[in-house]
Amino acid sequence: MREKKGMEESALYVMDGVKGGHDGMSYTTPKKFRKKKQHQLDIPSLASEVRAGERTSLAKAITLIESSNADHKEQAQKLLQELLPFAGNSVRIGITGVPGAGKSSFIEAFGTMLCALGKKVAVLAIDPSSSLSGGSILGDKTRMEELVRQPNAFVRPSPSAGTLGGVHKKTRETMLLCEAAGYDVILVETVGVGQSETYVRGMVDFFLLLVLTGAGDELQGMKKGIMELADGIIVHKADGDNIRIARRTMQEYKQILHFLQPATPGWMSTSISVSSLEKVGLDKAWEMIGDFEQTTKSTGYWETRRLEQTRDWFHSMITDHLIDSFYQNSTRKLQVRSLEEAILQGRLTVTQGVNELFTDGQA
Repeated sequence: MREKKGMEESALYVMDGVKGGHDGMSYTTPKKFRKKKQHQLDIPSLASEVRAGERTSLAKAITLIESSNADHKEQAQKLLQELLPFAGNSVRIGITGVPGAGKSSFIEAFGTMLCALGKKVAVLAIDPSSSLSGGSILGDKTRMEELVRQPNAFVRPSPSAGTLGGVHKKTRETMLLCEAAGYDVILVETVGVGQSETYVRGMVDFFLLLVLTGAGDELQGMKKGIMELADGIIVHKADGDNIRIARRTMQEYKQILHFLQPATPGWMSTSISVSSLEKVGLDKAWEMIGDFEQTTKSTGYWETRRLEQTRDWFHSMITDHLIDSFYQNSTRKLQVRSLEEAILQGRLTVTQGVNELFTDGQA
């Protein structure tokens, strides 16, 4: 009887004997069955769990950081404030390359090798966002299968979410969380298209460019600007019949780098050949990064670059906030639409439209 009484109080229960029509009862969900207000996370406990290296808690923290919910944003910043003193102790490596260069296969082989050396490796793979759902198309279950099984590894695919260059806007904060969790090597993989190279260069210590064997057409098609960003170039897939071609390609890149302005003051960018398939050259890649760290720390540029990146991040966030605030104003939205129409009809120039937008006392 007690169970039935409880059911009778629920909006999901219909009394016996009702054959149709309105039975005179109110079907408003009783207060005790209504959804409770969103639970507030215990930020100090979550911060403690992240610092202890619990991967589930780290994943939860990153999800909180990536959330667009206003309450989540506030909680995320409190979490970052708790963890910030414990961040900054990793080597941040950006990895890009032309489509088909094998970025994911290199990261898996390279990350697995680092785990074997006792390093804790976090991989932030920026996946292309689905144009329909905005979600990540790829996932850690469909690639890097060997690496995700490593107890010292953490792989987090994040959708690019339509941001310029394909880099998720929260990647910087995610890096800080991973560092606070004790990961001493952070690998940031880009989609390798558009301006993602420039954005990743602005958040990492060492920038690595992967190219394929057989320079020729690729060298002609490679943007000079991308090569000028690279602290190191890896000629990938240097195995089987490609070994001889890879060595020649490596020398050609070395010659080109010799004539380019160094990506990092005091460091001469170079190229090496690597086979992720045969696990050859991975140790040389790590040695190159180690030499880079030692050189730039001795000159003080390691710290200088990080400070410059933090400053640029701050100014970038100001710009983003101003743009968001501008378009959140409903009156402003209507004004923009009206001026846009006038511009398209030839009644205003673009400059006149912008001037009118910001000189009407509403800016």
